[in-house]
Amino acid sequence: MKKAEIIKKLIKEKGYSNRAFAEKVGLPPTTLQSMLTRGIGKASIDNVLKVCKGLGITTDELEKMANEDDLSESPLPELNEKDERDIQKNLQKMIDELSQDGYAAFDGDSPNEREQEDRELLISSLENSLRLAKRLSKQKFTPKKYRDK
Repeated sequence: MKKAEIIKKLIKEKGYSNRAFAEKVGLPPTTLQSMLTRGIGKASIDNVLKVCKGLGITTDELEKMANEDDLSESPLPELNEKDERDIQKNLQKMIDELSQDGYAAFDGDSPNEREQEDRELLISSLENSLRLAKRLSKQKFTPKKYRDK
């Protein structure tokens, strides 16, 4: 979600109209309207600070809310049961190959010699990478007519 949309939502949640909120924070209503339609990036930092202060948030919190919403609204397709099985099978194959070949080492230790926590982190990282790769390939290679709308 864009920052302007978050600000609109917060203004509405506080029970203000855009005009009343603009007056509360000391901005001309046209300036606030411009910020909300053209985007926060075009506004002066002073005006953004006034708006954030009026909403009871910091600019860092606004940035964090915008980033969290961007991550939660991921355009990548979800994985089905077959995808999950494939990921687990590929993950197990990778782990077995790392353990058997002895080619993989970190600081001179093979994966079998590492602490259990390090091993779990490696496996978790590999699994997350496989999930992302699977979702990206589904997005890239699924014909548009079969994609969810």
